[in-house]
Amino acid sequence: MAHPSTGFGEELRRRRLAAGLSLTALSGEVHYSKAQLSKVERGIKAPGHDLARLCDAALGADGELIALAPKGDADALAEPEPGHVEEEDWIMELSPDGPNRFHPLGRRQVMGAGVASLMTWRPDSAGPAAPAAGAGMLEASRSLFTHYRRLGQTVAPGLLLPVLIAQTHTLRELSAQSDTATRRQLLALGSRYAEYVGWLVQETGDEQAALWWTRRAVDLAAAGGDQALAGYALVRRALVTLYRDDAEETVALARRAQSGTLPPRIRGLAAQREAQGHALAGDRTACLHALDRARELLSRHESDTDEPVIGTMHLPDSVAMVTGWCLVDLGRPKEAGEALDRQLALVGPDAVRTQVRYGVRRALAYACAGEIDHACALTEPLLDGVAAVRSATVITDLRRLTRVLARHADHPAVRRLGPRLGTLTRPSTS
Repeated sequence: MAHPSTGFGEELRRRRLAAGLSLTALSGEVHYSKAQLSKVERGIKAPGHDLARLCDAALGADGELIALAPKGDADALAEPEPGHVEEEDWIMELSPDGPNRFHPLGRRQVMGAGVASLMTWRPDSAGPAAPAAGAGMLEASRSLFTHYRRLGQTVAPGLLLPVLIAQTHTLRELSAQSDTATRRQLLALGSRYAEYVGWLVQETGDEQAALWWTRRAVDLAAAGGDQALAGYALVRRALVTLYRDDAEETVALARRAQSGTLPPRIRGLAAQREAQGHALAGDRTACLHALDRARELLSRHESDTDEPVIGTMHLPDSVAMVTGWCLVDLGRPKEAGEALDRQLALVGPDAVRTQVRYGVRRALAYACAGEIDHACALTEPLLDGVAAVRSATVITDLRRLTRVLARHADHPAVRRLGPRLGTLTRPSTS
């Protein structure tokens, strides 16, 4: 029978011996048992991603050990169709007990469903809209967008998606009846709504629908004369590959989004994403260089009070926070925890989604550093927020944290958290 990870185990043992470390000494460095390390070295047990990263950092392998670790069988990420998005009807399905779905339905599906089964309405587009209508919609929609983004920090995505999709549709429809200048502004704002919809859809765990909405955002922006959002769409796609542990594709997409023709903010956000990809690969030097580039680019961004900011609006220092995030994947959990301590202290209490996203990451860092009591103490107050925001991406890190804590199943704090962690990390059946 073939051993699951002979190549990794042999290289781990070679590097450990070259460093003059015993199994006991390496066990103390990475906080995995001597018995487990022995099984990995002999190819009896495959290393998990966390163990590979910690060993790589402890032995100064610069990503070479990470590259030998087994990879998951992630599905290929479909490239969204460029250019024109086929027109569709958007259907809301409501049920008496509350749950609903809002999704695109192609023309053929509408015809197949039968006219009698659908109630539709369309705006009367016989004549142009009054200038005041477009200006009023712009003012109201900009104000609402800020409130929706703040609300998105505290509630599940499904509660906001219907109204955000409807708002996107309204902006698009009204733009067709407005003068040229107002039309461009309506479409530009509609593109920001659509991009935010794509982000929230990804938070539900539906990657392909998230990419569809990102493509819709790019098309709306282009129709309004803004070609730059296509660059940010690459950053969003790189987030999908990041959560698939695909370091190579994450870096490739992020580099494509750093064209000199794009605004500094988009290029800065792309450089941050590139850094996260390098961290996954264990390349500390490339990661730090990308973070330095991100800080320089983001410092050149000039805020436009008329347009919503692209990317997060809840991180006082996004580069410093992402640095802490990257240090976890670089196998430097103690440094990561300290960096995230400093940055989370600056995040407002109302930014619940941001608090749980980086808070779970901080708890993971301390758990990987062997500080189990501290990790559990950090985790417990986050769990109500995790349940409230229902983020698929946060759950990904929470599952990773749960696996680390499971190695200390007899620890009293771990036993206390176990039932709640099991409930929150259980795959959805809906």
